[in-house]
Amino acid sequence: MLDSLLISLWMAGAVGSGANLPFWATTGQFDRMPVHGGAVSLVSAELSHNFGNGNDWFVNGGAAFAGRMDLPHGEDGRRTADFSAMVDELYAEVGWKMLSLNVGMRHEDLDFFAAGSRDLGSLSVTGGRIIRSGNTRAIPGYELRLYPLTVPFTGGKAEIYGAYGDYKMMDERYVNGALLHNMKAGLCVHITSRLDFHFVLDHYAQWGGVSPVYGEMPLTLDNYFRVITGRRASSAGSTSDQINVIGNQLGSETFRFDWRGDGWKASFLHDIPYEDGSGMGFQNFPDGVNTLWLGWDDKDRWITDIALEFIYTRWQSGPRHERPTTDEEKATMDPSIGYDYYRRILGGVDNYFSNEEYCSAWTYFGRTIGLPLLYPKGTRDGTWGQGTTLGVENNRIRAWHLGIGGRLFRRAPYRLMLTYSQNYGTYKIPYAGPSAWNQDWGTVKEVPLNQFSACLNGEVPLISGYFGLALRYGLYADLGEVLENSFGAMFGIAVNFY
Repeated sequence: MLDSLLISLWMAGAVGSGANLPFWATTGQFDRMPVHGGAVSLVSAELSHNFGNGNDWFVNGGAAFAGRMDLPHGEDGRRTADFSAMVDELYAEVGWKMLSLNVGMRHEDLDFFAAGSRDLGSLSVTGGRIIRSGNTRAIPGYELRLYPLTVPFTGGKAEIYGAYGDYKMMDERYVNGALLHNMKAGLCVHITSRLDFHFVLDHYAQWGGVSPVYGEMPLTLDNYFRVITGRRASSAGSTSDQINVIGNQLGSETFRFDWRGDGWKASFLHDIPYEDGSGMGFQNFPDGVNTLWLGWDDKDRWITDIALEFIYTRWQSGPRHERPTTDEEKATMDPSIGYDYYRRILGGVDNYFSNEEYCSAWTYFGRTIGLPLLYPKGTRDGTWGQGTTLGVENNRIRAWHLGIGGRLFRRAPYRLMLTYSQNYGTYKIPYAGPSAWNQDWGTVKEVPLNQFSACLNGEVPLISGYFGLALRYGLYADLGEVLENSFGAMFGIAVNFY
């Protein structure tokens, strides 16, 4: 018999005053919501079972299917109905003790939920993961996972965990059919009975596929080993892959402290993005998402969770990627080495979530996979969604965010999100003012575009127990210079069978 089984049905409608719904109406929801307003329905089932009698085997599974009606403006200004369906999740996991194999499409593991309710979404802009924030659809593939395993001879003070997987990107992209490789390694140190420290390295590589410039990118065993070891391409690879590393490789490094108090918990994490070796070597400090979260164990309070975030991605290891080599340097070098003979790599202009050959870069079905404040191309001029998305147009930001969650009247869970950002575009193509690219840091007076986005969403329980029924609502607003000034609202119904 199953240990748990949950069947859910969710139906909602959304309207907005602008061409698109406001930022928080569609962000961080796995691409389920209609972009321009309309309706959505989702049916899902989750199950799990642990085999008893001393057997350490377990299984988990889930399936979710969504249908939505989007209402974009036509050429005559009138809204037209656009119907679509998607597989939201479809996966099976089998595990033994600390090891498991997951196959299919599964949402990312996120954190910092309002009032302990995953249905309302995370209080964090990234959900605690700058590199995969839950802003896009699940990507199909497999994942081998190691759950926390005690390190021998540490007296239980240290644990390791991680994951290894390969996926295929199914959207229409600049390099169609690109593959995605992931390796994740984590270390947890129990400093005291109350304080834990985590360090997590989460690395991704897009490779393979069919490029409009280079044709079919070879899916060879040699290239696969070059991908997983972060090496340059062979002589058969592109010039960029021979200079740097094969494919589009990027990831994150996370430093996190967790404190357990009496009746409350707190976390602080510094989540760093990287695009190359300079980022991995912390040359891009202070870039990253800094999150401070405070949560009470009692989830029936008016305020149960608070998240404060400061986000900074302006430095990017500096405004210069390279400089010409000097005559003195050339005198000590062999001209046959080619590229490196003429240029000295400094490591700057990391250009987060972008790539010159995998031009769709760190987007999936047009949405940014990681930190969603790094807007995809076409966002500001309103052309987003028209044709293939070619990466992001805004990856240099400074932002402040406040998320508050709790239960109104100690019964109805809610989430309040307030986000203010200063947006600079990219080094090479700033949103406004002069470019700082290839200039000394601090010598150019850069001009940001300001943006404010807000959200209040929640649900009102009507029936509880084995059969649950609730009304869901959301109120949203965008005010600023990047996104269209707009207001939006969402109302729906959720049914759960336990």
